[in-house]
Amino acid sequence: MQAAIRMYATATCPYCIRAEQLLRSKGVAEIEKIRTDLDPAQREHMMKITGRRTVPQIFIGDYHVGGCDDLIALDRAGRLEPMLRGELA
Repeated sequence: MQAAIRMYATATCPYCIRAEQLLRSKGVAEIEKIRTDLDPAQREHMMKITGRRTVPQIFIGDYHVGGCDDLIALDRAGRLEPMLRGELA
């Protein structure tokens, strides 16, 4: 069973696009994308729950991964795929 993926993003952010490409390459079929460029209230909510202003902000299940660099670091450490399977590392 795959963990739910939620990503706060904008349409043109290259880091958002790269993060989505990495997730797709790992077999993730569904990503709940929350567009902060279309809804300023969502950006405010993102900043409140993450303490960060930049996108993407990625959640795997309830775990806040962080941004694109954090996602890449998880993958390089071999922890991304277990997290995607719901095995929080």
